[in-house]
Amino acid sequence: MPRSTHEAPPVTSAVLRRAGVKDIPAMLRLINAYASQQIMLPRTEFEMAENIRDFVVAFDGNTLIGCGALHFYSPVSAEVRSLAVDPTHKQGGIGRAIVESLEQEARENDLENVFAFTYVPGFFRKLGFAEVNRDELPLKAWKDCLKCPKFQACDEIAMLKTLRASDRPAQPALRVLMPRPGEGPVRLPSLKV
Repeated sequence: MPRSTHEAPPVTSAVLRRAGVKDIPAMLRLINAYASQQIMLPRTEFEMAENIRDFVVAFDGNTLIGCGALHFYSPVSAEVRSLAVDPTHKQGGIGRAIVESLEQEARENDLENVFAFTYVPGFFRKLGFAEVNRDELPLKAWKDCLKCPKFQACDEIAMLKTLRASDRPAQPALRVLMPRPGEGPVRLPSLKV
């Protein structure tokens, strides 16, 4: 049966591997193409070099067709971020393969969970993630979200996947002063020095 012209070409020869600094230019082109559409945060060469060990890349021959990172936030939690697949390969299973590779790394490091902030929650649901209130992910908000131009009006959806039961005593949740869509700006308390 002939393929429809809207289907992605099958990528049977795709190879996943750890990213290296030589991959940065191609990764930046892919990520920043999505950033120009306000689908992802833009990345700089410096940020990519600083975090290159977090990344997995997918190649079809000599062509980069996808990338994604597993960024550790604590001894029990990490974020799947900067997940990007070349639009011509979107239905070829590349995104799934990248996330599964990152999840395997998280399991090898005995993490309790992985999370993602996304505009495509259906993709992550298919991989076993569930939508959560962003207040449940305070490390992300304080570390990265404060620098985001959308901080005051974040419209990404927080997704979480539990990898194993926690063996640590329950901790009270930290309330993050992060607005929900439609709320006004957050007023941070002044600090006396």
